Amino acid sequence: QFGLPADNKVTLAVYNLSGQLVRNLINNDVPAGQHQVVWDGTNEIGDKAASGIYIYRLKAGTAVQSRKMLLLK
Repeated sequence: QFGLPADNKVTLAVYNLSGQLVRNLINNDVPAGQHQVVWDGTNEIGDKAASGIYIYRLKAGTAVQSRKMLLLK
């Protein structure tokens, strides 16, 4: 979940611990307000990702946030 005080260009991507891109979840303009994104555990071509630790990176305007997350099957 994330909130935007104003309309902004947003990118949200999932990376493995090696820094390789696993999936782009958002890469477009997003209106102000509260938003929720659910990753279905698949990569860019639709294959299931392995269980383990991943990093998500959320960028909105000049603000950037990265956090760890755990994918369990």
